[in-house]
Amino acid sequence: MKSLTDRQREVLDFIAQYTDDNYRAPSVRDISDHFGISLRAVQDHIAALQKKGYLSLSERRARSLHVLIDERAKEAAPYVSKIPVLGTVAAGKPLLSEENLDGYISIAEPFIRPDKSYFALHVRGASMINAGILEGDLAIIEQKESADDGQIVVAVVDNAITIKRFYREANRVRLQPENPAFQPLYCQEVRIVGTLSGLVRTY
Repeated sequence: MKSLTDRQREVLDFIAQYTDDNYRAPSVRDISDHFGISLRAVQDHIAALQKKGYLSLSERRARSLHVLIDERAKEAAPYVSKIPVLGTVAAGKPLLSEENLDGYISIAEPFIRPDKSYFALHVRGASMINAGILEGDLAIIEQKESADDGQIVVAVVDNAITIKRFYREANRVRLQPENPAFQPLYCQEVRIVGTLSGLVRTY
């Protein structure tokens, strides 16, 4: 397919956008007025776009311009997915079991990515307030079984769920709160179930 000149591309984009906005194609006069060019120049551009396969035109109907190839740059729609929300986590039950589910929420990029799995967790308590995580927040968690030092994780300790900052030490793991009123948790065994991806807060 033959390439377009800059002016031909501008005319094609105008016809496509005008049609989107007005639910009908522009007239030759509309195009002429928009670009400040003669009717003959518009007709020449239309003929060239037809010849190159970008535009069709019915000689029998007014406003019958039809864009065959729309090359306007369009932003891809953000990825959106429904993810499970955990309510009160039942001790001894699998994290995403029916007993723990409190419905679903639709979350879009950049909180989530298409190639990852997520869940959401209601934040309870004030142990992470200095990290900006407040009581009542909805934490968006990427499901993972490992974490790097300093990451905020959701971990299972003695069948209880907690959100803390994760650190490996010589012979143990430290789950560090972000509130000086709370003491760190030291564990020999800890099961990481995810890392913090984002927060949803309502007022």
